[in-house]
Amino acid sequence: MAEAKAGMKAAANAAEVEQAEGAPKVSFLKGLIGRVLGLNKFVLIGACAAFVLIAGGGGYFMFGHRQADGIKPAPKSVFYDLPEMIVNLAASPERPQYLRVKITLEADDSGVIDAVKPAMPRVLDAFQVHLRELRVTDLEGSAGLYRLREELTRRVNLAIAPNRIRAVLFKEIVVQ
Repeated sequence: MAEAKAGMKAAANAAEVEQAEGAPKVSFLKGLIGRVLGLNKFVLIGACAAFVLIAGGGGYFMFGHRQADGIKPAPKSVFYDLPEMIVNLAASPERPQYLRVKITLEADDSGVIDAVKPAMPRVLDAFQVHLRELRVTDLEGSAGLYRLREELTRRVNLAIAPNRIRAVLFKEIVVQ
């Protein structure tokens, strides 16, 4: 039993000696790693900041500077107001519903507007025919107005071909 106690003491002493010898090594390594990592954090942050500045500046000169030189000013638009239109919608005969609409045509230049003026009876007829077939449900929401705008633009462009307008703009839409 005494030998077992002596063996245990020897093992405990050996472990303490290893810890004592390893402790300075571990703390030295931790300190060295901490200093290197601490230094690396600053180096890493500085490198990232430098990269961002270089990339941002390079991007400006590569893309932003070129765009500023190559950008053309937005094309000037010419607008032409159509007369106010009031049409009855396709609804039940017991309760008629009316649509009052004020429309403006947007064109690239005044030459297109000059082509619209002589064709105005044809344009108004195309609008009247289409608008009289609409129901109130066709005009509900932004999607309904978008479809109406696209259809009216198509009809104007057919009436004044080969000229083309850019868009039909609604100044006022009232369903009564």
